[in-house]
Formats: sequence, C-alpha cells, structure tokens
Amino acid sequence: MALAFDEFGRPFIIIKEQGQKTRLRGLDAQKANISAGRAVARILKTSLGPKGMDKMLQSPDGDVIITNDGATILEQMDVDNQIAKLMVELSRSQDYEIGDGTTGVVVMAGSLLEQAERLLERGIHPIRIAEGYETASRIAVEHLERIAQKFEFTASNLEPLVQPCMTTLSSKIVNRCKRDLAEIAVKAVLAVADLERRDVNLDLIKVEGKVGGKLEDTELIYGIVVDKDMSHPQMPKRIEDAKIAILTCPFEPPKPKTKHKVDIDTVEKFQTLRQQEQKYFDEMVQKCKDVGATLVICQWGFDDEANHLLMHRNLPAVRWVGGVELELIAIATGGRIVPRFQELTPEKLGKAGLVREKAFGTTKDRMLYIEHCANSKAVTIFIRGGNKMMIEETKRSIHDALCVARNLIRNNSIVYGGGSAEISCSVAVEAAADRYPGVEQYAIRGFADALDAIPMALAENSGLQPIETLSAVKSQQIKESNPYCGIDCNDVGTNDMREQNVFETLIGKQQQILLATQVVKMILKIDDVISPSEY
Repeated sequence: MALAFDEFGRPFIIIKEQGQKTRLRGLDAQKANISAGRAVARILKTSLGPKGMDKMLQSPDGDVIITNDGATILEQMDVDNQIAKLMVELSRSQDYEIGDGTTGVVVMAGSLLEQAERLLERGIHPIRIAEGYETASRIAVEHLERIAQKFEFTASNLEPLVQPCMTTLSSKIVNRCKRDLAEIAVKAVLAVADLERRDVNLDLIKVEGKVGGKLEDTELIYGIVVDKDMSHPQMPKRIEDAKIAILTCPFEPPKPKTKHKVDIDTVEKFQTLRQQEQKYFDEMVQKCKDVGATLVICQWGFDDEANHLLMHRNLPAVRWVGGVELELIAIATGGRIVPRFQELTPEKLGKAGLVREKAFGTTKDRMLYIEHCANSKAVTIFIRGGNKMMIEETKRSIHDALCVARNLIRNNSIVYGGGSAEISCSVAVEAAADRYPGVEQYAIRGFADALDAIPMALAENSGLQPIETLSAVKSQQIKESNPYCGIDCNDVGTNDMREQNVFETLIGKQQQILLATQVVKMILKIDDVISPSEY
C-alpha cells in the first residue's frame, strides 16, 4: 500500500490490483448466479399453497413479522447477492401489477433456473436456452387463454367474484374465515369500482385494524373510521345527519410571524388580552355555527380554552386528524377542505347520515365512525384480531383479495388453481416442443418440466407424495383431456378444481409466467461477474 495526498492535502490509500477483485467468468458465473436465484426460491417454496408454512422475520429493531406473502418475505429479508435482489424485484413487480401470486412467481423462476443449469451442463449455449424459454412462455400464455373461462358477475350476483378471492385467502393465516373476508373484500371493491371504465381505485379503500376482538368481528363500513375521539369527553357521542366542516386552519388566535413580546404589567391589560382572545374564539365558533355545521373536523389542535367554548356552544369537534384521512372524509361526505375561516360556506360542508364514537375494550380506546355518507365511494375495512402480528398479516391478505377482485373487474377471465393450469400448460408446451427442430426444443422441454415445480411444491406442502401425486394428476389430465385437474391440497377427495371451487385470475397467471421468464433470461445472459473484494 502507498499513501498519497490529494490537492487538499487529505491522505488516501492506493491499493494494488484494486484490492484483488473477485471475478467469475463463463459457466462459473452462470452457475453462481443460478444457485443464488435457486436459494431464494427454495426459501419461498415451502410457503406455497393452502398448507404452506409461514415465515417469521425479525427486523434489527426487534419488530416481528409473521407472513407467508412472498413479496413481504423477500422485502423484509436482507439480501446481499445481486441475483437474489433480482428475485426480490421480481416478486415486487408481481405485487404491484397483480397483487397476488408473489410466491408462485419466484418458485417458477427458481425452477426455470434449475432446468437451465442442467441444459448448460450439457453444453447448450445460454442464448439458445433463453430463446427456447421465450418461445415456450408464448406457447404457455396462449394455452392459458384457451383454457380460461369467462366469469360473468352482476351487482346482485357476487359469487363469481367471491370464489377467486376465497382461493387467494385459503393459503393465508386467515383461512378459517375466508368466506367472510372474501365477501368483505368484494363488497369493498364494488363500492369504489367504476364498472363502466372497469377501473378500481384501491386508495379509496382504507384498511384499519385494532387489537382485541376476534377475526370474525372484522367488518366493512360504508364510510370512514378515524382513530380519534371527540376533543371533549362531554360532547355528544352520536350525531345524526351531521353537517361536517373540514378545516385545515388552527382553532386559535393568529400568531404574528415575527418575534414579538407583549408586556402585561397590570391586571386590566391581562383581562383585555383574555377578552380579545375569547372574542376571537367566539367569532370562529359562531362562523361555524352560522354556516350550519354540527361537527368540526380539524387538522390542527386547539387549546383547552377553545375546547371549553366549543363544548359550551354545542359544537362537537375532532382534532389532530391526519391529511390523508381528511381527504378520504372529504371524498366520502362530499365536503370541501377549508383552509381559512373566511372561506367557510354552507355548500362546502360534508354530509353524513351518522357520526358515532365507539369504544373498544375497557381502555380509553375510541374510534370515530362516519357512516351513511352522501357519496359512499370511500369505504373502510376494519379488522380485529388477537395480536398485532395477526392484524398486520390480515391486512396483507385482504390486500391480496382486493387486488384479485380488482383484476377480475378489469378482466373477468379465470383459470383453475391447485396447479391445474401449470400442469395443463406443461402438457401443451411438451407437445409443442416436437415442432421445433433446433437445440431450442431442449429448452422448451426444460420449460415444461419447470412448470411442474408449482404443483409439485403444492403436493409436497400438503404432505402428499410429490412425484406420485403429480404423475397421477398429469396422466388423468392427458387421459381425460381435462385441464381442470389439480392437486387435491385440502384432501377433499376430488382432483377436479371446478368442484373444489379453486380459481385464479387469468392475468395473474400469465403475468407470473411472463415475468419469471424475463428474469431468468436476464440471469442467463450474464457471463461475467466482477465484484469488489470485501475491504
């Protein structure tokens, strides 16, 4: 090592050979990359399907997360390897676009990499493998289109939407009341959906949770729940036909922006100042009363004096309500957010049929329900559960169910779950491989084998004999040419997924195959890895 000085006289060290970079080339690089990708997939493999295991993750500051949502597990895992980071990105993109199937997509990518490794060992060029995979993924996606079925639903017949949501919830911790939660999710999505444009804004669905109570107490509220209570304990706890003033200005006398000092040396001066403040408050309260408000929701606080006055003037108020909640309240009640008292007019008030305060448990935990709003486009799913971890996991599960319902409104095609779609695609891809004379056909067959990894993992997690079960279902599919046979994870006694009502969205499945193939192609094309040594 040599010590040198830069132009500012600061010393720096020159390291010979740049600290002996580690460098992997050719087949070694590809093998190292593949084993990194497979390691991530192996972790997630056990949490696939209705009998999948959960993972417990502890963050550096001691927070514990228990989940089997692929995207969450990978998000919380501290991954150093670059290829493993690609897998994390893969599950995240599936989560953004579809919301469900985040575990499956990583397992799929892992098994594609596994097949690729075998082909590389036979001396097939990685580019040929990538091209074969690309061809095979196109065949699989087209085949999915063919076996998909349209699911017609109407506002009165929600069953077709509830079934796929139940499928996505059955692999979660909350599967014992999946029926109720799926119905809640579907109703929430339909409440905010724009069915003509086939669009759903999930921001309008607020998911709140409170520890205590049991999962069955989870409810859907057509309105907003705010984790606040009335500012004064003697204010009315229930207001019907409320007219709500939504304010973002503080309920207190104006403060000069410059530095100021008030000299009070006599009692009279103090009295004058106090009366001045009181008059100011009076005018504020009067202004709210004049426009007809029966409830004030304020983003800022107000001191005890103001609180006392509001209480005497019979004007219930809520303070310290966050900005996001204010926006949702404004959307739900059809009110406008008012930044200055001078701008308060009767038409800017929001309307709600019922505002009530509800207490939980024996503590001072209270929440404010704003229901029967003028515009029920904003709804709240209110989750109860035994502990914080349970509520957090239920929130993630509900998010998956909401995404599935949203995807079905966008595109109401479904395929059958339980690995049946993958087995069917595998059979179709295998059959198509014979049409390709070049080396690619090996890669296409490898792709068909990789598709079997998901039903195999489902069987394994359900405690069945994986290879035996998979081959039995596969032969049944080919014999009866019935693409609806899958793995009987719940041990119902039938392999027909139509009878078991296990559905998945078509766009979710297609996205899984396309995303997994893209990432694997990317990993296969890397033939040189230069990484700095640990200094």
